Amino acid sequence: MTEIEPSIHFDKMNKVVSELLKGNSATQIATITGMTRKDVLEYIDEWKSVVHNDTNVRDRAREALMGADQHYDILIKEAWKTVEDADTQGQLNVKSGTLKLIADIEGKRIAMLQAVGVLENNEIASQILENERKQEMLVSILKEVTSNCNHCKIEVAKRLSQITGIVEPIIISQEASDA
Repeated sequence: MTEIEPSIHFDKMNKVVSELLKGNSATQIATITGMTRKDVLEYIDEWKSVVHNDTNVRDRAREALMGADQHYDILIKEAWKTVEDADTQGQLNVKSGTLKLIADIEGKRIAMLQAVGVLENNEIASQILENERKQEMLVSILKEVTSNCNHCKIEVAKRLSQITGIVEPIIISQEASDA
């Protein structure tokens, strides 16, 4: 093997990894690079092996992944604020679009984590989505159950805000305070 061959090999691996980190699948990467899908998968596996064995690369990758995950989290929290505002103002089309955006962001975050091998198991991703769905249902139930008690509404809203980081809107009704 000449000195140029390892350089060519690592250049190809870098091209593959660059496309992988953009979110492209092995099939898409093969099309973009002109390599076979089998070669692309081998480069990805080799890259994962190198990353797992190099502590500096692992640390940098972990930091980048955590940063990206935090950014997704911020986007999701902001989107939930938009959902709450749209709900309060009766803008169902904005609420619907924002809920779809949240689902898309979550999907992209899960895809990113799967691409780097953090979520090797689709079951984990499904569990995360299921837990989020249940959380939404619980928040809805709490709001519905406390709708006739202004004191309860305020207390539940405070506690939900502590958990979700979203300031829960409170609508005080005259009828509830008369009851």
